[in-house]
Amino acid sequence: MSEQQQVQFGIEKIYIKDLSLEIPNAPQIFLERENPQIEISVHNAANPLEQAGLFEVVMTVTVTAKLGEKTVFLIEVAQAGIFQILGLPPQEIDAVLGIMCPNTLLPYAREAVASLMARAGFPPVLLQHMNFEAAYQERLRQLQQEQAAAPKSAPN
Repeated sequence: MSEQQQVQFGIEKIYIKDLSLEIPNAPQIFLERENPQIEISVHNAANPLEQAGLFEVVMTVTVTAKLGEKTVFLIEVAQAGIFQILGLPPQEIDAVLGIMCPNTLLPYAREAVASLMARAGFPPVLLQHMNFEAAYQERLRQLQQEQAAAPKSAPN
């Protein structure tokens, strides 16, 4: 009877790896009455740790608010987690790291951004739900296009 390794997924730790707030035009910016333009960007990165089956996933959320050329505020939160993933082939591990782990981190990043904005004296910006599966599939599609477009090395 062959032994099959059971698939395991676990959250070892969730933490803020980096947190930054800049209000370069304070206190004058608080006297402005216009609503700023808000831009939100999200980036995910995953790296294996030394211990087999453990991975660190970092979701970096950057929120920038501007009034014309003036920066109202800049917030950056690197929300991280250590995840245990065992019993999956590498391509499936990549999908878990690109979809399931960011879905786990998003509520924590959302709370960190909202809390920091409130402490800075601004109304909170709530991060909307994100479709990490669609983003992962798009990233795979782009990688395939890049590989197909890469020049093939000619044999000598």
